[in-house]
Amino acid sequence: MSIKIQNKSLNLKKQNNIVLFVNSNYELKELNNSPISRYTVSIKEMLNLNKKKIKDFLSFDLSAQIKITIIKITKDQKIQNNNDKLGAKFFEFIKTNSFQNNIFIDVNLKTCCKSNSNFFNEFLSGILIKSYDFDNYKTKKNNKIFQFDIHGNFKTSIIKNNDKLKSIIDGINLTKDLVSEPGNILHPDEYVNRIKKLKSLGLRITILDKKKLKQLGMNALLGVGQGSIRGSYLAIMEWKGSTSQKKPLAFVGKGVCFDTGGISLKPAKFMEDMTYDMAGSAVVVGLMKSLALRKAKVNAVGVVGLVENMPDGNAQRPGDIVKSYSGKTIEVLNTDAEGRLVLADALTYTEKKYKPKFIVDLATLTGAIIVSLGSEYAGLFSNDDKLSDQLFKAGIKVDEKVWRMPLNDNYDKLINSKKADMQNINYVGGAGSTTAAQFLQRFILNKTPWAHLDIAGMAFSKYGGALNSGGATGYGVRLLNQLIEDNYE
Repeated sequence: MSIKIQNKSLNLKKQNNIVLFVNSNYELKELNNSPISRYTVSIKEMLNLNKKKIKDFLSFDLSAQIKITIIKITKDQKIQNNNDKLGAKFFEFIKTNSFQNNIFIDVNLKTCCKSNSNFFNEFLSGILIKSYDFDNYKTKKNNKIFQFDIHGNFKTSIIKNNDKLKSIIDGINLTKDLVSEPGNILHPDEYVNRIKKLKSLGLRITILDKKKLKQLGMNALLGVGQGSIRGSYLAIMEWKGSTSQKKPLAFVGKGVCFDTGGISLKPAKFMEDMTYDMAGSAVVVGLMKSLALRKAKVNAVGVVGLVENMPDGNAQRPGDIVKSYSGKTIEVLNTDAEGRLVLADALTYTEKKYKPKFIVDLATLTGAIIVSLGSEYAGLFSNDDKLSDQLFKAGIKVDEKVWRMPLNDNYDKLINSKKADMQNINYVGGAGSTTAAQFLQRFILNKTPWAHLDIAGMAFSKYGGALNSGGATGYGVRLLNQLIEDNYE
């Protein structure tokens, strides 16, 4: 099932689904200039008879050729995520109410967008996000296409903003596609090939393979992947959308394409979900695609560490000690605490190489963050109040919320090692997400503003939510895009 947004004239001789918006006073001002203005009286009569029944939508047949759907807009239209959710609800409504493929939407600035000119694009965004379906491996596919034809007195602004909207949705969908792929398909070697294809969008792509990583001394990352027959990589995507020589914004992602836990093997139950342990990297890749597609006026770099954590005879053992790219040594007490090892080298490399304005890393890092925050907020850990505040506000706007959790020097004693500079887990117990973040902070060497987003509870949903139908959520792409739009473009 897919969505097309186009601009065509209404043909009243054919069967039509016509969508109209009313405000909280049930006014239908747009009919004055609409191709269906001749039906104004009939529509208003039906509206008056049924307006008390309207929660979000009212649908009725005006004739054999015309089905009318009324969407009620409230004062909450000022809030972006309410408009996204309304669009998502509308998609569910048309999907379950026998709508024809072609849907004609009559939009008027005075009625539905008086206080928010972006209302309709936010509404469309909800439709497009909700309509995502990963059916690559189904032999019987739902090939139905809903076509939305737009009419109204601000159609020009919709068309103008549609390319930007499509760019963001394409980035979200790439993230969802990557997270949804099974581990036998999207292993590190294949992942690298897909990243290379983004070069056609204007991104500069650099791939560091095992040989190069070994030369650089990225032994923390390499240790995680040494039990796999697949390669281990650091993939770098650079976007130069600004002519200024300003420091780039940096985004770093954990890309463990499949996580068995290594020698510290995970329980069999639900291990199949570990295909999404690369979701942090997928967010970075999706974001970089969006920035390139919408020609964002910003310089940005995305860095993802790609490995597979397998229990081979050559796999890393509990008790091994590795020297990271930073020069700091790590005692690996548990091979299932592998994401922080991948990020450790990626973070230090990004900071040293690019000297960015800030670094935001994303990872499905700990189950403990799900215990703390469930599937409502990502855990935010940061050394910078300004960056934290910007992320929090961006998250509220797009309903990809973050909640700041503590970092404190007192937690360091929980990850200090007797044999090395640090150990990769806290054996005492408690504060699992915080000690993991505290571990990562040790690899920010030059006090660069940094934020770590633990998205373990947000990247994948078995049951779906307001904007998602279950599976990969694409969480993070809109959050980071909003962060950039609001503060750095």
